[in-house]
Amino acid sequence: MKKYEIEIDGQVYHVKVRELPDDAVMTEQPKAGSSKHVADSATQTEGKTMLAPMAGTILRILVKEGQRVKKGENLIVLEAMKMENEIVADEDGVIRSILVKANDSVESDQPLLIL
Repeated sequence: MKKYEIEIDGQVYHVKVRELPDDAVMTEQPKAGSSKHVADSATQTEGKTMLAPMAGTILRILVKEGQRVKKGENLIVLEAMKMENEIVADEDGVIRSILVKANDSVESDQPLLIL
């Protein structure tokens, strides 16, 4: 996997790119607001993006879009290296968008939700 920095309309984004084999099947493009990857810049500026601290698998999502959460509240359970890791809110807020679903594999620093 290679890391790149791109700039769009003055906004800098860090992306990871993985090369796929020529015979890889491309999946349907995700709908806005449900992407596993970085949301568009308008959404990015409206809230704080919570990132995966490590690569793993999403076991459970403990919140819903529109739900109010308090600092320290559990949001997502991520399994990595056979351990369950709780992703917690680092500030009070409202869940604006959930970018992953149960059983998704995620990379380190991949956006999980927008608070």
